[in-house]
Amino acid sequence: MKSNLKRRLHTGIAVLSSFVLFLPTLSVTAEETKESLENKTSSLEQELAGINEELFQISEQISTAEMQIEITNGEIQRTKDSLALAQLEEAEQYQNMKTRIKYMYETGNASLLEMLFSAKNMSDFLNKADFIQNISDYDRQMLLELQTTRDTIAQEEALLLEQQSSLIHLQQELDHRKTELQIKAEATSTDLQAFQAQLEQLKAEEAARLAAEAAARKAEEERLAQEAAAQANKPQVPSTPSTPSAPTTPSTPQTGTGSYDDTIVNSKPSDATASEIDLFAALLDCEAIHDYNSMLAVATVIMNRVESPSFPNSIKAVIYASGQFEPVWTGRLDSVLERGASNLAYQVANDAISGSRLTAVSDCYYFLYAGATNRPGTNIGGNLFFQSW
Repeated sequence: MKSNLKRRLHTGIAVLSSFVLFLPTLSVTAEETKESLENKTSSLEQELAGINEELFQISEQISTAEMQIEITNGEIQRTKDSLALAQLEEAEQYQNMKTRIKYMYETGNASLLEMLFSAKNMSDFLNKADFIQNISDYDRQMLLELQTTRDTIAQEEALLLEQQSSLIHLQQELDHRKTELQIKAEATSTDLQAFQAQLEQLKAEEAARLAAEAAARKAEEERLAQEAAAQANKPQVPSTPSTPSAPTTPSTPQTGTGSYDDTIVNSKPSDATASEIDLFAALLDCEAIHDYNSMLAVATVIMNRVESPSFPNSIKAVIYASGQFEPVWTGRLDSVLERGASNLAYQVANDAISGSRLTAVSDCYYFLYAGATNRPGTNIGGNLFFQSW
């Protein structure tokens, strides 16, 4: 009986020894696979981080393009309204001129001759002749000026429409690129989750292997203890080693128009160079009608931006910030700078730099042409002012 038990013990020990000898080979293969999965996981995590960063940048570009499109749409509507007014004034001036010509034709030249020959002296005669000539020259000059104004506005409208088309095309390209990146990010995230799941499973298997190795070592220690006891003629029935349960596999981580208060408040004065004052006044001439409060409303927005940490801290930097003011990118601002801003614009610019602010827009940072938007806000001089985009 003892002999049979001894043979069984030796057989079990031989099997356990073979298993222990085989375990290092399994360990090398598992370690290689684990390292490979960890490298792939790290690579995918970096790739996904890069995609997300690019998505963020493209989203910012799309936001800027959308803002520029809305600004441009407002300026297009403003230009159309100005063109319609210029055409109306041209037609009215032309009609007045035709009426005068018709009157002179129907009454005949006699009335003009009577006027001339009623002169008391040569000086009076020349004055009346100049008067008749001035009427004709005035009509011709006014008609030419109105036609020039109409042509200029039409050119501005064509430029804005071209700018609008370019911005819309840019937004479409950015949207397409964003969609491609989102698809790529989704695919990369799916691959990453798959590799993470494999890595977690491998870690669980490795933990189970380590537990088995520990159990084998414990069994070997018990065998040696039994042999030592047998040699001392103290037979001992070996107890069945309890194999620790393998740890559970961890789950894969889931990855208007408000009321118009026309009061003016005083704020702290700001510093500005002479060239910045010229630039400031020119922008006011471009963006506001020639009315003090209308210009001060735009000036208040500019100064609010200068004083806000969310915008550049100088008048020049605020005005030339990318995509903020339509006259900058269409060239209207340069035209006004070349010919010089109006006296009223300079007055408002200097008052704003000295601290004057229009109460109605004292908390506003943006404005659009009111005729082209339905945003809530404060309408002053045809511009709609609001706090945030």
